[in-house]
Amino acid sequence: MTIDRNNLARMIRTGIVVLLAVLLAWALWWHYMRSPWTRDGRVRAEVVDVAAQISGQVVTVNVVDNQFVRKGDVLFVVDPDDYRLALTQAEATVQSAQLKMQIAQQDSARRESLGAHAVSTEEINTSASAAAEAEAAYQQAVAARDLAKLNMERTNVCSPVNGYLTNLHLRVGDYAMPGQTKLSIIDSDSFWVAGYFEETKLPRIHLNDYAEVKLMGVGPAIEGHVESLSRGIADANGGGLGQGLANVDPVFTWVRLAQRIPVRIHIDKVPHGVEIVAGQTCTIVLSPPKN
Repeated sequence: MTIDRNNLARMIRTGIVVLLAVLLAWALWWHYMRSPWTRDGRVRAEVVDVAAQISGQVVTVNVVDNQFVRKGDVLFVVDPDDYRLALTQAEATVQSAQLKMQIAQQDSARRESLGAHAVSTEEINTSASAAAEAEAAYQQAVAARDLAKLNMERTNVCSPVNGYLTNLHLRVGDYAMPGQTKLSIIDSDSFWVAGYFEETKLPRIHLNDYAEVKLMGVGPAIEGHVESLSRGIADANGGGLGQGLANVDPVFTWVRLAQRIPVRIHIDKVPHGVEIVAGQTCTIVLSPPKN
């Protein structure tokens, strides 16, 4: 009888363990199927391409690869000699045009004061036109001077944002051309997370939902919230190039899988000691907004 009771107790314990295992498996399956979470997340950031607005040889490079720079910091300098001379010439042209304008205005005023009994109306009109032309020439010279001054200022190429230099290959002696990218900066104020969620989970994703972002290999989680949902992705079966839409490839071609839709996660808080890098992979778990 003692042995039967022991066997019965073991059977009950085994049954309880099996039941708990089934319940746990069901809970995990329910959580996976219902809760909005994904392991397919990426840290993203905006990249600013920096180019000179004037042409010339690079004479100074003030930065190194991966350096943090602040908005307004001088990144590199284009040879200013030609632009300094152009500014000096433009300033001289302004002075000359100003003197000519003043002489023409004085001559016009003098002829007009004499009246029609001393000079003809034609001469008065001619001198007035000459004064107007001299004033226009002066304004043109001022505009050219201002442009020369602007170009002189543009020899110092400054950072347009706060951020990190990346993939720097610029060297002294390189030739800069207007609009030609010479270096790139990752905008440190633009980091965000792109989460690719299965379309079956979209009904449970709402704007401002709390997002817990766990970077691969990093301890503390990043806090954020759902900022927006993508309204279109490229259709591989529809032909064309997708016209700028996100292209999310299926994993298996022989199984019909739920498509993944990009969800933009705004980063609210980065724990101390956690460094985020554009391109990092992460797991994202969403929940209702915290009060």
